[in-house]
Amino acid sequence: MKKIKKIIYTLIFLSYSSISHAEILVLVHGWSANANTWIQSGVIPTLAANGWNNAGIVISLPNYQINYIPAHGEKADNKVYRVHLPAEAPLHIQASHLLGELNFIHTLFPAEKINLAGHSAGGVVARLALIKASNLPIISLITIASPNTGTPRALEGLDIIEGKPFFCPGPGLDIVKTFIGGNDYRYLKSSRGALIDLRPATLNSLIGWLNHQQHPQIQYHSIVRQGAADNIVPEYSQDLNRAPALQGKAQVYLTPTDHSLKAADGQLLADILNR
Repeated sequence: MKKIKKIIYTLIFLSYSSISHAEILVLVHGWSANANTWIQSGVIPTLAANGWNNAGIVISLPNYQINYIPAHGEKADNKVYRVHLPAEAPLHIQASHLLGELNFIHTLFPAEKINLAGHSAGGVVARLALIKASNLPIISLITIASPNTGTPRALEGLDIIEGKPFFCPGPGLDIVKTFIGGNDYRYLKSSRGALIDLRPATLNSLIGWLNHQQHPQIQYHSIVRQGAADNIVPEYSQDLNRAPALQGKAQVYLTPTDHSLKAADGQLLADILNR
């Protein structure tokens, strides 16, 4: 009888231990991307091979209602959720959608800690949500090639949208751009708000404001594209330590590759989370 009781107590202890160590990873995509970017790049399969299982997609609809598409890993200890955002919208709107998605995930597993990881502009959106998410058990933020102090490429995009060369004044420019750029130009034009927010930081810009806000006392990690391979976001801007509010608080990981997500990013995410 004592032996049976001992076995039961051991199983209960192991059960509670498993629950207490279970964590959630939420992946936030960047501009001109979507939740499937994490699969297409190989990040999700690599995470799964390291014990972080695909739990599905959480989508915040235009009316902020949540649509959840579960995957096979929704019952696993360490779960990975991908969120879908209106990537062309101003960043504060994206952050509002992300907050709704994070709150939904938290209601599913209220006892589990949450890790945030954002690629490119998704890292900035994640940070905007983070400073407003005091009710959520977020324990870490990982940014991947994120423009933490903005990027000059946003200015170039705005020039394409707003520029009016001398040979084509007035509305005729839009006709030429649409003919030349097609859907790419139309998407760029619809992204004007996001591009304004992603400009190099100034005292009056969104990122400049964000970088001076108090951030929660959690773990911060920056995955930085080393060298000139990344032609979207300058290397210095990818370092979270460049934000005055986070100076000296972020661990930096240098990766010599271009701006896009890679399967190796999944391995690095797993290495950071599994420490």
